[in-house]
Amino acid sequence: MPQLIENRAGGFPDGFLWGAATSAYQIEGSPLADGAGASIWQRFCRTPGLVQDGDTGDVACDHYRRYREDVALMRDLGLTAYRFSIAWGRVLPEGRGAVNAAGLGFYDRLVDELLGAGIEPLVTLYHWDLPAALDEQGGWLNPDVAHWFADYAATVYRKLDGRVKKWITLNEPWVVSDGGYLHGALAPGHRDRFEAPIASHHLLRAHGAAVQAYRAEGRHQIGLVVNLEPKYPATPSAADQAATAQADAYMNRQYLDPALLGHYPAEMCEVFDEAWPAWPASDFQLIRQPLDFIGVNYYTRSVARAEDSARPVRAVRVRQPLATYTETDWEVYPQGLIDTLLWVKERYGNPPVYITENGAAFGDPPAAVNGRLEDPLRVAYLRAHLDAVRAAIAQGADIRGYCVWSLLDNFEWSLGYSKRFGIVHVDYATQQRTLKASAEFYREVIASHGACLR
Repeated sequence: MPQLIENRAGGFPDGFLWGAATSAYQIEGSPLADGAGASIWQRFCRTPGLVQDGDTGDVACDHYRRYREDVALMRDLGLTAYRFSIAWGRVLPEGRGAVNAAGLGFYDRLVDELLGAGIEPLVTLYHWDLPAALDEQGGWLNPDVAHWFADYAATVYRKLDGRVKKWITLNEPWVVSDGGYLHGALAPGHRDRFEAPIASHHLLRAHGAAVQAYRAEGRHQIGLVVNLEPKYPATPSAADQAATAQADAYMNRQYLDPALLGHYPAEMCEVFDEAWPAWPASDFQLIRQPLDFIGVNYYTRSVARAEDSARPVRAVRVRQPLATYTETDWEVYPQGLIDTLLWVKERYGNPPVYITENGAAFGDPPAAVNGRLEDPLRVAYLRAHLDAVRAAIAQGADIRGYCVWSLLDNFEWSLGYSKRFGIVHVDYATQQRTLKASAEFYREVIASHGACLR
């Protein structure tokens, strides 16, 4: 696949996609509408004490009913791409078996609306909302989940491929495993270090099976989205360097190495000790499928200090005293995005990359004042990280597009509605949408193809 030609005015390639990202459970609301099946997140939200303020995704941004209004807003911003996810349980209420035509029809209409507005859909098949019926059968711990996922994916391909030309199998499998099966902070809420590597492995097998299904059904492009967080040792000591390598293996290489190189990092045996299984070689033949692109989600970095009592990685994060931190306590560190993109370039042979999420939560008010909402910290964050993307492109990284997280303020999982990432403000009491200053800034970036950043 040839690298895109750089546009010298702004430093971004011709054809570079300017997008925004969301996910189904975070914005759609109406989770059981029109015959949809329950997801693990509906159950998780209803377990007292697991989600801040007892919030749920029952209404969220009401996008299920307001999608036309939201697409018009995207068109007004000048977006050329929109990344969204499909709720598995809308399509297959039991996770497999009978197709729910009404649920699939929602995404059919959404894709048509996007194309009518000149916006390319980037579709994620799995963004954390496993059908509850499958969780009752073991979910990501059941080896059969790879086949369940491939069957679901094939159903969606048959309906939308052609109009959708860029597909994503999984969003952030590390978060699914670490949050959902090791630390219990996310659905399904398990806390078991023996389960986490099993869930990770079956996620990767499901990814491979879905790519195989796409090669049989589809005609365009498919990839995998991972969240990458560069790791830096707190000191040059051997202990800190070893702890940093463990942290890097656990978060960054645990998924990309099997998917692109066909094996796990050696450090994974150290991370999980006796909880790390031996996997058959045939599994890696399934996992390592040719991919058309990699999606990178980047938010922050980690500075690691060795700590023998920490688990699963023998490291702790060191807070940087002079740094700016977001509302989610993530350090603002744009150099980490350059380092990450160049690391992907060098380690994996410079695959095409889309930045599928990048953004920040800052303290926005619950309602706009006189139709305005200033968010200078978010503007500064986006400017610095877009400059970082341009710098990585200048150093030869094959970056094809950028999606800000998020289009809308939304349900931020176990944080509920307490953190706002959107470039578009949502007044949850009225569902009023208001462009923040960051949205107006991003519109200027898009209109100038990045030239206004210089």
